[in-house]
Amino acid sequence: MSRKTTFAGKLVPLVLKIAVLAIAAPAALAQEAPATPAPETAAVGCARQFEQAQRIDMESFRDYDAETFRAIHHERAVTVFASGARREGVDAIMAALASHFRNREGRWSWVERYRVVDGCRAAFILYETVYELPSVGYRQRALTGVTYTHDGNGWLAVADQGTPLP
Repeated sequence: MSRKTTFAGKLVPLVLKIAVLAIAAPAALAQEAPATPAPETAAVGCARQFEQAQRIDMESFRDYDAETFRAIHHERAVTVFASGARREGVDAIMAALASHFRNREGRWSWVERYRVVDGCRAAFILYETVYELPSVGYRQRALTGVTYTHDGNGWLAVADQGTPLP
């Protein structure tokens, strides 16, 4: 065998090995690297997180859990009560609701009527609500809309507004 043939015979398999590695290595690395979730997957995850957040919001009010209720609200949240009274900022909202949490008498119930979740950005939910104070015979029905934002860590209520129902 000539030197030329031996060299060419070894060179072709080597070139083929390099070509295979050049094609296979990026694919293998891509499989090992952590994948970024597809937007649809992230949206489903955010919708699940929203389900939990809105439940925490509503149930913490019902269960007189002021600390949890406060934590689920953005510091610059705004509330417009069914009476038309407006409170801006979580401190003002908590002050307006202090008697509810302190007296532990109010009965709060709700039925969800509408919901939209925009990925991991914003969400809105509309409830038909009833708030009762049995000791004074008070009962108020309202449509209550709550808007949430996702701050990168989780969902926070930024606005809620009640509209009285007959």
